[in-house]
Amino acid sequence: MGSLFRSEEMTLAQLYLQTDAAYSCISQLGELGLVQFCDLNTEVNAFQRKYVSEVRRCDEMERRLRFLLQEIEKYDVTIREPSVVPLAPPPHETIELETKLQELENELKEINANQERLDKNFLEMTEFKYILRETANFFQEAEAARVSGDIGGEDSTLAEAEIGAAHSSPLSFVAGVIRRTKMAAFERVLWRACRGNVFLRYQNIEVPLKDPSTVSQELHGI
Repeated sequence: MGSLFRSEEMTLAQLYLQTDAAYSCISQLGELGLVQFCDLNTEVNAFQRKYVSEVRRCDEMERRLRFLLQEIEKYDVTIREPSVVPLAPPPHETIELETKLQELENELKEINANQERLDKNFLEMTEFKYILRETANFFQEAEAARVSGDIGGEDSTLAEAEIGAAHSSPLSFVAGVIRRTKMAAFERVLWRACRGNVFLRYQNIEVPLKDPSTVSQELHGI
């Protein structure tokens, strides 16, 4: 078979390096891309190795880089590809890089938390707006019908009971927002809990509302 299907000839060698020069030597060999390292301590636990703390720090920096990449991709930010692959940084620059990544991660987490609170407040205010508007329309219609006498019988009794509930009737009303997909189950639960003594009016909200907890837009109703 030709050399295309065979690996290059290699030589097994053993290097003895000083602790202070180990990082620079290994980084230079890694930049060449011509060396394959063999693990001679396979029986040693990963937590008992000499450089386990450095490896953990590198894993933590990698995790933070993945978090930053996810945030960049979420907001469709364009990243320019470097023309030259950067070299391995020296140890003192690694410490600075670790500090910078930690600062960026904390800032982004704080920004995301603030954005989530703002989205939640906006959702609540939007729901309150639709609730006030629809309940005002309901009571205006009931008041107009009561004054004009256009409705009668059971409908008139219900309308008058809703309007004068705070003064002369034990009946009261509750208004809120619920997802349309849960409306049928809500009606059944409400009917059983009140034993049929309930008057329910439902109005769709045509604009989809964004839920910050699920990051999805769904149709709701009042």
